[in-house]
Amino acid sequence: METLGKILIGLIALEHIYILYLEMFAWETKGKETFKGSLAPELFGPTKTLAANQGLYNGFLAAGLIWTLFIEDPNWSFYIAVFFLTCVMVAGIYGASTASKKIFFVQALPAIVALVVLHVR
Repeated sequence: METLGKILIGLIALEHIYILYLEMFAWETKGKETFKGSLAPELFGPTKTLAANQGLYNGFLAAGLIWTLFIEDPNWSFYIAVFFLTCVMVAGIYGASTASKKIFFVQALPAIVALVVLHVR
């Protein structure tokens, strides 16, 4: 289960690195495709700076999750992983309730699954 937990943490971190890329560097191109329907096409230009800020926060989540993979003390690694996965879960639930239900399945649900796996050790 420990290996599965680390794999899930790594995948969730990669997902947030991809979200960072979309929001910080590809907001008006690939971001417009990915988030189609959640924002009017003409608003992607004016919201570029806001999206980049969101992307930075996603990068911090990814960095925290990646950090947990390098912490040698199992208890410390567990607690830090729980903290960052809980942040991802809360962000996903908030996003699903305010922006798009799809965010729950893409962001919150993987974090919930990883949290369950971490607690079944």
